[in-house]
Amino acid sequence: MGPGSAQEWGDARRTAARLDAEHVRAIALTWVDNAGIARTKTVPTARLAPAVQRGVGMSPVFDVFTSDDAVTASAHLGGPDGDLRLFPDLERITVLAAQPGWAWAPVDRYDQLGTPHPGCQRQFARRMVDRAADAGLDLRMGFETEWVVTRPPGPGRQPDGGGRPGGSADIADPLEHPCAGPAYGMTRVVELSDYLRDVAEALALQGVDVLQLHPEYAPGQFEVSTAPADPLRAADDLVLVRETVRAVSLRHGLRASFAPVFVAGQVGNGCHLHLSLHRGEHSLHRAPDARWGLDADAVRFLGGVLDALPALLAIGCPSPASYLRLAPSVWAGAYQCWGVENREAALRLVTGAPGDPDGGHAEIKPFDAAANPYLAVGTVIAAGLHGLSAGAELPPPVSGDPGALGVRERARRGIVRLPSSLTESTDRLARSTALAEAMGEVLHGAVIAVRRAEATHFADSEPEEIAAATRWRY
Repeated sequence: MGPGSAQEWGDARRTAARLDAEHVRAIALTWVDNAGIARTKTVPTARLAPAVQRGVGMSPVFDVFTSDDAVTASAHLGGPDGDLRLFPDLERITVLAAQPGWAWAPVDRYDQLGTPHPGCQRQFARRMVDRAADAGLDLRMGFETEWVVTRPPGPGRQPDGGGRPGGSADIADPLEHPCAGPAYGMTRVVELSDYLRDVAEALALQGVDVLQLHPEYAPGQFEVSTAPADPLRAADDLVLVRETVRAVSLRHGLRASFAPVFVAGQVGNGCHLHLSLHRGEHSLHRAPDARWGLDADAVRFLGGVLDALPALLAIGCPSPASYLRLAPSVWAGAYQCWGVENREAALRLVTGAPGDPDGGHAEIKPFDAAANPYLAVGTVIAAGLHGLSAGAELPPPVSGDPGALGVRERARRGIVRLPSSLTESTDRLARSTALAEAMGEVLHGAVIAVRRAEATHFADSEPEEIAAATRWRY
């Protein structure tokens, strides 16, 4: 949504009146920066119509913020000059179930003359969806969101400050996990049944279609999976899911962390991206006589995604903490390979039940919750479309754990380790002409600048320091 028309002005006034009748007094307008942090400006409900007509001012410098609120610069962005306008998407305004009196809306960003901001990640995602549609493809996407929930420290214990390495943050983990039951165990559901019920209820009231909500592997870890949707809606939903979980947690005296690693050396929080390809109502994952059930266009699209994974890691694994999580043999997808129902492969083909219309799809395993979801869906589509036009292929699928094959066998099969550092993945993104063209010079340059700044900042940090410094940033 850009500068408002007379029709949109009227729609905004009617929406504001409806929100006021529901006792909503303020609206949080959010965008997600290139470090993966959801930033916001808020307006009183009575100011919604002017916000839709003229936007809300903000500085372009947020495009080069790092996760700890330091400011870097790119060739096009940085410094105190300039202004942008935030325009809320009226169709996505949502009354927040766990924050009484509040509503939420994602924004698109424009300059003061009404020109789309070339660094706007949400508009980038929309452009890629439109490109796919021009190629005759309808994509549906959904995310698995993992988080760790904790109770505040006990009496006499100091909370983790989560500051810069070498600062005042307590590097040791002083936090008590609320449930120490078995991984995926019913014990955790019993102990936190009121909390999980309220998470489910809040998401349902907000129109988020939840597939599953369950305990995960690490202590205090849970996961919510959302139903497949239009990629832009899927990205919006991910932002809404995170902030809803955060709000419900606080109302229960808990604190939620979506950081890639909560404690160094433990299993981290992933944010796997699921995607399916369709032409009209026809699924490209259900070709009855094709290899792996994949239509030829699906093979080319997924081949493009697999080829681009080293560069895509700079988008989906954007923090130095991401590479503490991205280890072999922990189902994080550390090797550049794919497999049929192989949860250790970076790209997993999900066959699903024969009669399930959403059963046939693919899952990208390495991504985590530090990622900007709009960048994630946009770059994956761009990589897939490049594979489609270039005639990409999928190599033979891998079964079992590629980490257990040994160096020589992996080399024989052409299985390579994905980047093991943010610097390495950023170098791959910088060299990706396909992703640079899709993102545009301004957005691509800003992402590269932020990644370089994050990598430099943590270059001499120990894993425990990285975990402590990022634990409460996400």
